[in-house]
Amino acid sequence: MFRYLWVGVLNRSLPSSTVSVSSVSPFLHHLAVYLAHPLAQIVVFMLASALMIWRLQAIERKGFEGTVLGTLIMPYCSGFANLVFAWEMSRKGGMGKEVMENCLVNNVTNLTLILGLCAIFFGATQGKGKTKAAAQEHRLNKLEMLFTLVALFLFTGTLWALAKDGVIDLYDGLVLVGLFLFWQVLHVFEILKNNVRKSRGFHWSIGVDLLLVAAGAYGIYYSVGYLVDWVSHVKSAYIGVKDLGWLSGALMVLPNAFIAVYYGFKGRQDIVVSSQVGDGHICIPMCLGLFALFDKMTIPTYFQTGIYVLLGAAALNFLSIAFLGRLPRVLGVVLLGFYAAFVYSGVVG
Repeated sequence: MFRYLWVGVLNRSLPSSTVSVSSVSPFLHHLAVYLAHPLAQIVVFMLASALMIWRLQAIERKGFEGTVLGTLIMPYCSGFANLVFAWEMSRKGGMGKEVMENCLVNNVTNLTLILGLCAIFFGATQGKGKTKAAAQEHRLNKLEMLFTLVALFLFTGTLWALAKDGVIDLYDGLVLVGLFLFWQVLHVFEILKNNVRKSRGFHWSIGVDLLLVAAGAYGIYYSVGYLVDWVSHVKSAYIGVKDLGWLSGALMVLPNAFIAVYYGFKGRQDIVVSSQVGDGHICIPMCLGLFALFDKMTIPTYFQTGIYVLLGAAALNFLSIAFLGRLPRVLGVVLLGFYAAFVYSGVVG
């Protein structure tokens, strides 16, 4: 399979927009040839995502904190590729099924595979702290995580209700986008109120961080656009446009997995959970709603299974945090079972 992919890409000519060989230096020409390979574009995608995540850690110390960081800022970086994918599919037309697959795979993987592995390897725990202030911060983070999961129930339930007729159309898209924007406005005001309480503002260097984030965003846009175009033209028994939704969903989970691993090592349960759930909000409802504004979306056959797995995993996470204050390792095993059932239903079934 990989031999086919490599030979196929090397035999493929560069895009028509590429500058002629005579007008560029040999170095730039060789660089363009290497960048034309899908593995190179995956590397570009990962580096651009790493750049965005790196600056997020700096922004956390400049007016954004903990769960709000994971809910408001990180999802745009880890989920930006999903937005780009939805945009690319809307330009092609008639690709609503692939967008739905992308979003379902992304969200189910976040809440089952990633959180499950974090629970198993890190315990996804965050101590209550020995001081009164630390214990209070732990309780606040716990409430924020539960609040974020409640929003996931609302968004996923709304999608399930709107999809009962088999399609997501323009008016359904307006509802989904409106819900997401209202959710984001709530968090913006929460940040402003928190800064007023602590008598502080935003550091001026956030502007530089945002420029670097924009550079990473362009890298993601470029790589995702190339990979979507490449998969659409591959003719193979192993991979093709029929697998675009699943392949893209799996690829775009990787940046969020890096966030989970990093903060899992630091013992930050609040950011591990909120970043995964917050990334899910980008897909449901934002990506689906944006696509529906331009094109109708057909509901795939395993949609109900995906919704049930998503809501079931969210319920288990909610109950564990509410009653135990953490995600126990045994829950991680159950979540991995949920993920296996979803993959079986969508790929094998």
